[in-house]
Amino acid sequence: MSKSGMANVILLSAADNVVVACEQINAGASFEVGDAVIPVQSDVALGHKIARQDIGVDDKILKYGAPIGRATAAIPMGGHVHIHNIESDYLHSHTERQGLEDEA
Repeated sequence: MSKSGMANVILLSAADNVVVACEQINAGASFEVGDAVIPVQSDVALGHKIARQDIGVDDKILKYGAPIGRATAAIPMGGHVHIHNIESDYLHSHTERQGLEDEA
């Protein structure tokens, strides 16, 4: 927690609809973005994303000002944004099976 009692997060671009947790954040803690104070809905691990606004199903997830995926479920403001509720836009270039075959 910061000295203000707010959770430490970083907004990478003003266009982003998520922030990134700079520490483990427990449910019920809050963070500030501009003039908004946003309560965190569930525990969020260091480096994970948190919605800074409500995100609807199929809405793009914006990080670094660019789309990184889309929501597969509605995500409330302050909600944890991770693999359980988004689908990545990144191409899968390596699979676990390929990795095992490469080691053989």
